[in-house]
Amino acid sequence: MSGQETVPLDLLERSAVRKRARNVGVAAIVFGAAFGGVVGVLAGPVGFFGTLVILALPLLLLSYAESRKTYWLRGTEVAARAFGTRVVELSTAEKLNVVVTDLRGARTVSLLVSGPPKNKALNVAVAMYAGTGGKELGVYSLRRLADALASTGDTRALVLSQLLVAQLKAEARGDAAADRPLYRLASLAPQGRLAQRLNPDDVSRFVATLE
Repeated sequence: MSGQETVPLDLLERSAVRKRARNVGVAAIVFGAAFGGVVGVLAGPVGFFGTLVILALPLLLLSYAESRKTYWLRGTEVAARAFGTRVVELSTAEKLNVVVTDLRGARTVSLLVSGPPKNKALNVAVAMYAGTGGKELGVYSLRRLADALASTGDTRALVLSQLLVAQLKAEARGDAAADRPLYRLASLAPQGRLAQRLNPDDVSRFVATLE
């Protein structure tokens, strides 16, 4: 696989990811210090620092992992790296789903893939929308991901490939974000849920209506 091109699959710019991770880190320290102060009144400095570490450390580790996380495609392998590297082979994937997350008014559309070689799961964001605008994975990355999915011969992967191709066609026509397939698919997901996996049959029916 070393001779194949590595295609980045990061939806957000690295600077934006690092900024968000820093904000999480600062919030973790403030949160831990606030509760530590309450405990410290009763238990003294030991209670303060102990509470600070217990509450803030997991969030600091999470923010550090997020600042390092990056996704890429090589052949039909999707990979992600944070503390370590996780790889899923699309041609033998056990799960291929569309997931929509709804957080603070922004909806993110992701492809959830899991399976061999080590039964890992990866959540690859392809678009994020808020209001009538948003951020989408680059044209070249979407094209290569669509090609990789189609080349597997898996019916589930072919549906997702067709979805991404329809998205590329909509962008080429200059359609507004609200008229593009990924935006429309995200809008169909029920509100009030932080994360939801869309029914594959519903996704297939939606894709069948696309031009």
